[in-house]
Amino acid sequence: MARFELKLPKMGESVAEATITNWLKQIGDKIEADETVVEIATDKVDSEVPSEVSGILVEQLFAKGDLVQVGQAFAIIETEGEDVAENILQAVEVPVEVATIEKNIEVAKESLSSSKNISDSDKFFSPLVKNIAKEEGISLSELESINGTGKNGRVTKDDILDFVAQKQIKPKSKNQEINISQTPISVNGGDEIIEMDRMRKLISGYMVASIQTAAHVHSFIEVDVTNIVKWREKVKSAFEKREGEKLTYTPIFMEAVAKALKDYPMMNISIDGDYIIKKKNINLGMAASLPNGNLIVPVIKNADQLNLVGMAKAVNDLGNRAKTGKLKPDDTQGGTYTVTNVGTFGSVFGTPIINQPQVGILAIGVIRKVPAVIETPEGDFIGIRQKMFLSHSYDHRIIDGALGGSFVKRVADYLEAFDVDSDF
Repeated sequence: MARFELKLPKMGESVAEATITNWLKQIGDKIEADETVVEIATDKVDSEVPSEVSGILVEQLFAKGDLVQVGQAFAIIETEGEDVAENILQAVEVPVEVATIEKNIEVAKESLSSSKNISDSDKFFSPLVKNIAKEEGISLSELESINGTGKNGRVTKDDILDFVAQKQIKPKSKNQEINISQTPISVNGGDEIIEMDRMRKLISGYMVASIQTAAHVHSFIEVDVTNIVKWREKVKSAFEKREGEKLTYTPIFMEAVAKALKDYPMMNISIDGDYIIKKKNINLGMAASLPNGNLIVPVIKNADQLNLVGMAKAVNDLGNRAKTGKLKPDDTQGGTYTVTNVGTFGSVFGTPIINQPQVGILAIGVIRKVPAVIETPEGDFIGIRQKMFLSHSYDHRIIDGALGGSFVKRVADYLEAFDVDSDF
């Protein structure tokens, strides 16, 4: 008999850890190769981890709710045959006394690490990050555990604020402490108390952190999309027959946004303290509602390089996998700008919260038939047009009204100039 270490696999460049949300196999259960053993969750998406071998589950090294690092063993499976490379452990009974001593040593190490001063770290942290860590009571070990999104993995202001929000620490400034805890709510016997699920708690933390980080301002513009509506009605059946994909409005909108971002690259940025990070790639986040009411933002990588057919396939693929819980952790990473379709729920327009560390998000309203003045060489007249609103939220720390307004106007121009006679 041999013992096989089942380790947390790599799930994307920026994913370093995951939380165990459910054990599907218990100690003593028989497991087949490729059979799912455990369900996990990163900060963005849920996933499953299958077994690489067949055998019997003999140890669960972590409990439900524990955090596991990529590459770390979380279960031991007893298999038939000889030991295999470094993944095989000999069946050695560890005396209780030895295990207790080892545990005490680890606790002591953690205690010693947390007592160290941040200045003792070998990693570089900016003065701003150090001040935030000091004011929020973040230990050296906690600070060093934060995955930095800055240059060379450096921890930025947004990274540490996100960490603070996730720990539900009350944010402080030098002169005051801002109390964001709720006013006590009275509960009577007829009220139902429902605990937020894990994803809703994360979304709550992200939204609060974004409002505290970015100075939100909004621009609105009405767009005539009559040509787009006519064109889609004309080609949608042929499109689905040829491409095997449904043609929705979303890929048309996303294509226009990608073009506008190429025209206005200073909308495709992030802020790192006093520095601007100008993104090379245009990676469009696509806010999607999940069946349980939660929100997730899968990302279309290099969106500006896709034609309409490629965009439609990417939109449908990510949307379908979001609904069925099949997104991979890397599918939600690396976004540089986000689009959300509030019109799906009948909203005319909205004021969405920026998806940090981005600096802008565009909300697309519902398409409505409205009376409008139509200008022609023969004069003006009233007609029925298909119109919608675009709502642009952007970070006023770095994006002024001229850029924020010009960008959303450019998106509108691309949509209104859509060629109704074009092919797909």
